[in-house]
Amino acid sequence: MATYIGFLRAINLGATRKFPKDAIVAAAEGAGFRDVETYINTGNIRFDTTMRSRARIEAALEAAFAADRGFDVPTIVLSQQELRDVAADAERFADGHDGRHYVSLLKEEPTAEQIAAVEAAGSAGEVARVGGRAVHLLLGANYHEAKLTNAAIEKHLGVATNRNLTVIEELARRWAAG
Repeated sequence: MATYIGFLRAINLGATRKFPKDAIVAAAEGAGFRDVETYINTGNIRFDTTMRSRARIEAALEAAFAADRGFDVPTIVLSQQELRDVAADAERFADGHDGRHYVSLLKEEPTAEQIAAVEAAGSAGEVARVGGRAVHLLLGANYHEAKLTNAAIEKHLGVATNRNLTVIEELARRWAAG
């Protein structure tokens, strides 16, 4: 049995995409996942499974979530090591940056060409650095004024979901310590 961390995309946004933490846990457990936990109401889930294929795990969770909610819930799954790597990359990529730091987690591994395109899309005040299936967004003080957002990342790299660095570091501490 292995432990994984899932990140649900686009839930609890408006009245029609509600997915409370207890419902997330129930849907995951109903699909056969064990020792399911959530952290804050932004769609972070930790679980154990005997499955080893990330694609199969994501497909099983997405099917369970869609059946429960009646809408698609794209889900990005990382191993504990992948989450540790994302958290560790933060310091290296930040390199003295003192603004906001967000991380867009990617469904698929980007190609070298895609990485070059997304990193070139930045500016002096907004920088993207890619490490594995994570894009570190180093932004100014106001995320809502940024041009380099998760939506921009998805245009270049496909399905992604975004968390602030504080959440990533806390999840790595809670669920991927090792």
